Order: sequence, then structure tokens, then C-alpha cells
Amino acid sequence: MSTDRPVVAAPLPILLLNGPNLNMLGTRQPEVYGPATLDDVVALVERTAAEAGVGVLALQTNHEGEMLDAIHAARGAVSGIVINPGAWTHTSVALHDALVIPEVPIIEVHISNVHAREPFRQHSYVSPIAAGVIAGFGIAGYEYAVRRLVTLIS
Repeated sequence: MSTDRPVVAAPLPILLLNGPNLNMLGTRQPEVYGPATLDDVVALVERTAAEAGVGVLALQTNHEGEMLDAIHAARGAVSGIVINPGAWTHTSVALHDALVIPEVPIIEVHISNVHAREPFRQHSYVSPIAAGVIAGFGIAGYEYAVRRLVTLIS
């Protein structure tokens, strides 16, 4: 009788995407977005994913084409996406269209409660294709998103 155990492949990494102006976390409107920096967000996501044995690929960009290219390249390379699209949430049909290409679960995250803010922030082009939306929990929302995504991809 063989004592060899089947090799279980680690899941593909998750893709963490942060859109425009999120590089300014900790500086931009801390009364709205809190004192945490983007580095704090990435570290939180990496720690949370590591607990589940999942890697993270992280990108923040202020350039929509760069975001779209990263999403296109994610097809077959990631198991899911956590995205804070920033202002593109409310404006980008191109982002919506790109996010269906990888064919993986998507969790949309917003640090502030966008539904309690200006009316233009209350519409999302991402929400209709997301497996879930987390808003208003500060950067803890990223942790919740990773935990939910890990459940979906397990």
C-alpha cells in the first residue's frame, strides 16, 4: 500500500486592485478614509490571505488603461479579485466590461459608506457583477473581502 498523499496545489493568488487616489490614503481626507496608508491595506490583505494559504498580487494605479490591462492579464492567473475601484466605481463602463473577462469572483470594497455620501457616489458599475460589496468599515473591509473571497474560491 502506498503512503503517498496526493499533492494539493495551492490556490491561485488573489488580485488586489486599488484605483485612483488610493495611493494617497492616510493623507487624503483622513476624516473620511482614516489614517491608514495603502501600504497598511496591502499588508492587511497579505496577512489575511496568508492565513488561508493564498498569495496576493497587488496593484494600485491612477491610470485606467493600466488597471484594465492588469484585469485582462488576470484571466487564468488569479482565483479572485478584491477591488476598490475608487472614482471609477461611478464612471467606468470599461472597468465593468473588463472585470467579467477573468471569470472569477469579485468583491467590491469601499472604505467609506458610499451610500451615505454624495448622490453620484451611490451608483456603481462594479456592483452588478460583484459577488459582494463591502462599504463603510474602513480598511477592515479589505479583510472581510479577503475572507469572503477565500470562502468562495475554496
